[in-house]
Amino acid sequence: MTGLQTRLELADVRAAADRIAAQVRRTPLLALDALPGLLLKAEHLQHSGSFKVRGAANAMAGAGAGEIVTGSSGNHGIAVARNGRALGVPVTVVMAAGASADKERVIRSLGAQVVRVDGGVAERERQALAHARRTGALLVPSSDHELVVAGQGTVGLEIFEEAPEVDTVFVPTGGGGLLAGICLAARAARHPVRIIGVEPAGANRYARSLAAGRPVSVPPSTTVADGLRGQRPGAVPFPIVQERVDALVDVTDQAIVRAMRLLHRAGVPAEPSGSVALAGALSWAGRPLRGGRVAVVVSGGNTPGALAAGPGGRPPEGPARPTRG
Repeated sequence: MTGLQTRLELADVRAAADRIAAQVRRTPLLALDALPGLLLKAEHLQHSGSFKVRGAANAMAGAGAGEIVTGSSGNHGIAVARNGRALGVPVTVVMAAGASADKERVIRSLGAQVVRVDGGVAERERQALAHARRTGALLVPSSDHELVVAGQGTVGLEIFEEAPEVDTVFVPTGGGGLLAGICLAARAARHPVRIIGVEPAGANRYARSLAAGRPVSVPPSTTVADGLRGQRPGAVPFPIVQERVDALVDVTDQAIVRAMRLLHRAGVPAEPSGSVALAGALSWAGRPLRGGRVAVVVSGGNTPGALAAGPGGRPPEGPARPTRG
């Protein structure tokens, strides 16, 4: 054990759901003819184009900050910039050198300042923290924050409310806020639920950390899943994941691209990071899944084409159909 502890409970996720209800979409679960037995939690249809708006809204609600700063590979920065504009609060987003130029452009279009730094995610986070200490700005991390984790957990609450028979959930895993939040939300399920985190093979910091029994760092990654390039588990999500997750699997960039293409052909315009959980579910094929229904979180749809049109706000296309479980 690491000695790290968290005060977060299911009640915090429920409180976040109430707090952010007017600011987020309750996204549908989609069934695809091409993927029988799988339900897709369609966070690519979320405001700002990804689930990140949930945690950002929860952390920023009622904060009363005069300025906000965050470090982001893109989607969290878009969410914070969008919320900051609505609140009339200036936002600074620190991005690593390899982050998406398309996402930077959208962040700037929302009125936020962008600061580029050399190095990977770890350096980005150091610079965001330094900015907060220097200016007094409120730091809203992309995952390592209790209110952010609770907000991301509302994804899981909606899954278990919409399809209570789901007994396995595949979750894309970067900083771990979404995975930790869904681990908390799983306490609301009516029966045991298997939670499986999916990481890019070159950025599997959670699998390595769980094996070591403590948070460890990995080198900067160039995985195609640009939103999942974190280098070290956060102090808030790690103990939750350590206590509750059932398995962690890693997937190659080739598997991520295959999953993304499958989603696109089925009318779900996911970005690479948003396709990682499906890649994990497909790689899990043949292993026992308790014979029940499986949910896969499609965490984002901010592809270059979607960003050119403005993130989020598009209806599902093609043969994807909502399900009521």
